Amino acid sequence: MDDEPLRHLPKVELHVHLEGSFDSDRIAELAEEAGEQLPGDPQSILRPRNLSELLERLDWWCGLVRAPEQAFRQAYDFAARLGADGVAYAEVIVNPSHWRGLRREALLEAVSAGFDQAARDGHCDAWLLVSLLRSQSAGEALEVVEALAAQPPSRLVGLSIDGNEAETGPTGKRFAPAFALAGALGLGRTAHAGESSGPEGIISALDDLGVRRIDHGVRCVEDPELMGRLATEGVALNVCLTSNVELLYGSIDRHPLAALVDGGLAVTINTDDPVTLGVTLTSEFALAQQVCRWGMRGAIAATDTAIRASFAPASRVSELRKRLSEFAAEARSERT
Repeated sequence: MDDEPLRHLPKVELHVHLEGSFDSDRIAELAEEAGEQLPGDPQSILRPRNLSELLERLDWWCGLVRAPEQAFRQAYDFAARLGADGVAYAEVIVNPSHWRGLRREALLEAVSAGFDQAARDGHCDAWLLVSLLRSQSAGEALEVVEALAAQPPSRLVGLSIDGNEAETGPTGKRFAPAFALAGALGLGRTAHAGESSGPEGIISALDDLGVRRIDHGVRCVEDPELMGRLATEGVALNVCLTSNVELLYGSIDRHPLAALVDGGLAVTINTDDPVTLGVTLTSEFALAQQVCRWGMRGAIAATDTAIRASFAPASRVSELRKRLSEFAAEARSERT
């Protein structure tokens, strides 16, 4: 498939981290402003060898952001970058534990303001998923959600959880109270699982955290019974192909995307850490086409799945589906 039609597809992204939106120039600029030395060549900093190293790097470069204006700029520029790639709507994960140079409230206010301004300027309509870190305590996690209840950022749509579950061990029950409160507040709930954890992590996310979508989730293929449950319950898997290849499979030929699609699961296509990985949502859709032999019809179907799985209000969902339907009608007319 030619990438250009995919670029014009009004795409929806549900699994993308603001922490993974820093390029080497921005990192070098922030380090100079903070008076810190780069720990190596800027390009090498962006190429972590594994998940643990990636999380360490995120802590370092996000920690260089020490003023709300810097967070605002990062959020604005990222929404503009998504918009230039044809992303119409995004739910962007922000984990305040990585941004140690700013108070959580100041960070989230600045990010929301950056997204607001970007939307007004015609860029991607980006919203905020505040994420917990798996190494936090139950009390710390609950305090985060209580603070969101008391002072919700203007663009908040949901609660997430990320981090290395292979290192922390099972964490679902620890964070159940925080996720229960988020649900009571009407926030969407999602969780990273089935990446650093196996099928057991996905089961815990469903049963202990009450999520209705999973970030990654690809290791459900190791448990056919779980695959059947996910298909029956319509739980969306927010898959990130290049990220999975880099950190899990080593080759796109070993990625289980085709098995997930053939198994009837609701699958969306996402970038995870796009600048760090050197990808765009357009390039990830092109890669999905290679794996699944999709034409534009498959890309449109995956986008519709993402719209339905989003935490957007019903009115916004209707707008996005209308825009997608208009794109699909135009694409059909061009083929005839």
